[in-house]
This record gives sequence, C-alpha cells and structure tokens, in this order.
Amino acid sequence: MSKVSVIGAGLAGCEAAWALARRGIDVTLYEMKPVKYSPAHHYEGFAELVCSNSLKAMRLNSAAGLLKAEMKAMDSLVVRCAEQTAVSAGGALAVDREAFSDAMTKAIRELPNVTVVTGEVTELPAGDVIVASGPLTSEALSEAIGRLCGEKYLSFYDASAPIVTKDSIDMERVYFATRYDRGEADYINCSFNKEEYEAFHEALVNAKSVELHEFEKEYFKVYEGCMPIEVLAKRGLDTMRYGPLRPVGLRDPRTGHRPWANIQLRRENADGTMYNIVGFQTNLLFPEQKRVFSMIPGLENAEFVRYGVMHRNTFLDSPRLLDGFFRLKKEPRISFAGQMTGVEGYIESAASGILAAYAVADRLQGKEPLLPPPETMMGALCRYISDESVEDFQPMGSNMGILPPLPELIKGKQERYQAMADRAVAAMESYRKAREER
Repeated sequence: MSKVSVIGAGLAGCEAAWALARRGIDVTLYEMKPVKYSPAHHYEGFAELVCSNSLKAMRLNSAAGLLKAEMKAMDSLVVRCAEQTAVSAGGALAVDREAFSDAMTKAIRELPNVTVVTGEVTELPAGDVIVASGPLTSEALSEAIGRLCGEKYLSFYDASAPIVTKDSIDMERVYFATRYDRGEADYINCSFNKEEYEAFHEALVNAKSVELHEFEKEYFKVYEGCMPIEVLAKRGLDTMRYGPLRPVGLRDPRTGHRPWANIQLRRENADGTMYNIVGFQTNLLFPEQKRVFSMIPGLENAEFVRYGVMHRNTFLDSPRLLDGFFRLKKEPRISFAGQMTGVEGYIESAASGILAAYAVADRLQGKEPLLPPPETMMGALCRYISDESVEDFQPMGSNMGILPPLPELIKGKQERYQAMADRAVAAMESYRKAREER
C-alpha cells in the first residue's frame, strides 16, 4: 500500500497521521521542530498549543461541544489526549499544554507505521500528501504552495470582519438596499443618526485592542487595506463617514433622508444565515467587539459567530482550490488540513485533519469517500471551505450559523441549539454506520 506524507505535526497533522496509521496506511510525518521554529512556537513536542490552552465548551448544545462529540465518534486523538490531560476550566475543555503535547507526541511516535522526519520541508513530496503546516507555514514551503495553487489564491494575513447570524438582527431597525438602488438589494443597512454615531465613535476609539506580535506589526503598519476600524476612527470624528460608514446613495426608510452614517452587512453564505460587517476588520479584544459593535443600530442583540481578527495566518482561497474532502481540485493526490484551509480554531483544525485523512484512506483502499452529512458540524465545515458561492473567503470556526436551519421554528436559542445538536448526533451516527458497512 502507498505511503502518505503528512507535513506538519500540529493538531491537524497529528490527527491525519493517527487516522491513516490506524487504518493500516504507512505515514511519513514531517515536522520542522526542533530544527526550526516558527515565530510563535517554542516547545519541542507535537501539537503545541500557542494562543490558549482551551478547546472551548463541552456542552453538546454549543458548536465547540458538538464538534468534539463528532470528532470523538471518529476516533479523534486530540479529544482523547485532551481528556487525559484536562485541567479544571468550568464548562470548557482546557488542558495542561505540555502534558497534552507530550501525550500527542507519545501516541504518534508509538504507532509502528509512522516514520517521523525532522527538518523543514521546502518542496511538496511525490505521492499522496496532506499539507498541515499551519497558519505560520515557513516561507519556503509557502512559496512552493503558492507555485502550486497560484499566488492570488494564497493569503498570508487574516484581516477579517465580524460575522453575525441573520436571526439575531433586529429587522425592525434595519433595511435592505444597495447604494443608488443599483442591482439587487443585497445589503442589510444599519443607519445611524448623529447622536448614535458620535456615541459609537467615542466607544470605538476608547476600546481595548489585542497586542500584535512583533512579526505582525510591520505588515499591518504599512498595509492600508488592513486598517483596523478602530485605528480609522482615531484619525478623526468623521473619518469613518468618508470610509466604510459613508451614507452616500442611501435613504433611510424610517426618516426618508440620507442617514448620518451607515454600516452595511453582506451575506456570508449561500443560505443567507450569516452576515459580515463590511469594512470592519479589527484588532479589538473579543469582549470589546461584543460591547461596542452591539451599539450598531439593529445589532443590539446580535449573535457573533465570528469576531474580527488580524493576525499572521497563511490560508488558501479554499472554495476555488479544494473540494469538500480537502483535496486540491487540480491535483487530488494533494490534500490540505488545518487552519490553512480556512477553518479557524484548534478543534476545527484537528477535525479537518481527520476528514482529509479519511478521504485519502478511502481512496487508497478502493472505497468512495463519504462526506459527513450537512447537519453535522464536521459536514458543515467541509461545505463551508468548498462553497464556491462565498466570494470573499475568510477563515471560519465552528458555529451553529453554518448548520442548515431546522425545519420547524424554535424561538429559544438554547432549545434551538439543542435540537440542532440532537439532529447532528443522529446524523453522525448514521454516517459512522454507513462507513462501517461499506
């Protein structure tokens, strides 16, 4: 049987190597540590957690809890080792970072059909490959991926705006329109009067921001296209009104006049269940984003499925490049996994490693790959990264907004989420049985 090369021993790479090896497939796992470290990594072990030691909520009716339950059903090494090295964190699954890394390293190195090769990979190997080199992929490997995929399909910095669920928008306070009524009225408009705008501006310029790493500061300092909305606001009271909050070409139906300022929300997915806040890339702390952006008319009770981020993050324009199995469309022997595919977060990265490996294993074993049902969080992530209707693709973590709506209306959020989780668990069980019966 063919040997599969897996590049990167982070969460996604370890899950991929584990899934392949447990199915009898030989794996060569490449990891550049300890020969070379990225700017954010310091520990020698595999699956080093950098930003946080939390793998998010455990409760099933949360996106993160549901995703972990699905991963556990698919023999996830990350969930197994996280449970073994858990520390007290209320309702979240948090781990002792070094103990977790050590457990992951030990489990992978003990697999008899996994060969670990240390050192930087600068070119993609021949044969079947899963690239799981992470958001801080080395320059040489990034160049090799760029040559393969095309530079225009490869981003090196993630500067994305917050996304809210449509159901949480107060539709009584907003309206659909495009500037000068050009084309379809695709944008949701949130209009400010003068008093509302000035209060919003005051809160924004005084909100607290995340401290960027040194290697990120130079980029965002010079790239005007990545200007954080809070930095723009600090340039003057009216600066935003001549930028992303410009009210020209619009008329507020509540007043019949042009608004003092206006924010537009653009549909994020084909189903129209999520909308992003146009032009609002930001480096504010997440609680500050919730506090300040909830002052936008119509978003007072908005549910944020993703907050804005600005950081170094190598990722692909996956809808143009990858299919739902994380395979490169033009060269299916090459798959990608982890944050570079556009999934955002530790567990999401790990889940993509499982999914990519299962598809490779199926093909090598003469089976037709099976995509998880769309009702599952894993299936929804597969579809998000391969949804060609998404024009301005940005990384996305697990959230209930990417799941298909329920056939029936359930008003309470927790009750609605529980029903979606129950549906996902049943769908995942059917999927698991279908895989076993082939």
